[in-house]
Amino acid sequence: MSSAQISQVLAEMRALQSRIGAVQLDQPRPLSIGAPPSANVDFGQILQRSIDGVAQMEHHADRLADAYEAGVKGVDLTKVMIEVQKAGLAFRAMTEIRNKLVDAYNQVMNMPV
Repeated sequence: MSSAQISQVLAEMRALQSRIGAVQLDQPRPLSIGAPPSANVDFGQILQRSIDGVAQMEHHADRLADAYEAGVKGVDLTKVMIEVQKAGLAFRAMTEIRNKLVDAYNQVMNMPV
């Protein structure tokens, strides 16, 4: 995987982050994919924060669904379905990123020395 492809994947993750937006009812922490330019953060930390953000989105969607099922006022079916779809999309995006990273790792390991 070239650095241009990695940059493209990171740009897609940032675009996804900007589309997700804030949610209501005990809002989860927003995904933070990048780091400030002056910060020295390694790739593993960025990836871990992204994975944690996706897990948090899934947990939030589950809580909203539970609140809807319990009949909590202010939680409508539309909001629940949107949050579930957002969490599913974020999970699929993270899975694709993982697949690309594994593919890149395999390519590097198969390079002749």
